[in-house]
Amino acid sequence: MNRITDCFSGLRRQGKKALIPFITAGDPQPSATLPLMQALVKGGADLLELGVPFSDPMADGPVIQRSSERALRHGTSLGDVLDIVAEFRRKNGTTPVILMGYINPVEVMGYEKFARRAHAAGVDGVLVVDLPPEEADALQAELKRHDLYQIFLLSPTTRGERLVQINAKASGFLYYVSLKGVTGSNRLNLAEVAEKIAQVRTKTSLPVGVGFGIKDADTARAVAGFSDAVIVGSSLVERLEQLGQAPLEQLTRAAEDFLSGLRSAVDAA
Repeated sequence: MNRITDCFSGLRRQGKKALIPFITAGDPQPSATLPLMQALVKGGADLLELGVPFSDPMADGPVIQRSSERALRHGTSLGDVLDIVAEFRRKNGTTPVILMGYINPVEVMGYEKFARRAHAAGVDGVLVVDLPPEEADALQAELKRHDLYQIFLLSPTTRGERLVQINAKASGFLYYVSLKGVTGSNRLNLAEVAEKIAQVRTKTSLPVGVGFGIKDADTARAVAGFSDAVIVGSSLVERLEQLGQAPLEQLTRAAEDFLSGLRSAVDAA
């Protein structure tokens, strides 16, 4: 069974909600990614979402765009990201790792080679932002052959037959984008999101995670009250950006402390 399913099943038995932090691989320093992943787990992460740097991250706001630019300047490639996950697996065999990125680097590597290498490295799921379900069959076939889940995004405008179509292709969990716009936006209407999640649940048995617009403990606590997972990215990446070239110990401590605060809030929901 995939680690993502195991994780959500275990949390459900405990009456807990998942906390999923996002960082971009290779940012703010290539050598920081593995220690940051370990620090986030220590701070209370249930799953890790690792961004694959890309030159045109169209779904991301300025904070994560800049993190991709920094990682690319460091020369971080998709192959490097897979190597980092493999190194992470040497000490952690349980925390699910999801790669989030865009289709171009995967196409350059090749679907079969990517799926094979991702599985060997210990990746559990893949979220390709710019690959809609009707164009996903070729990649999905390779992911399934290598026991990898394909996670899809839902937006505030996803409804009806479109929701059914996405649910039929998705595995692991559904990632609900809580607002219209890019990552890092701040126009989150909690009542509207809660209503939408209730509608989504009538069409799926998969867990539903909520991301975009979650900036602090109060928002995380509120979102945990009606979702299965709280996904936080821009606010964490921005903290790392502000620390810049600080010593590694300072970076990891900041990440762990920030996530620990969110963990407490999610558990209090």
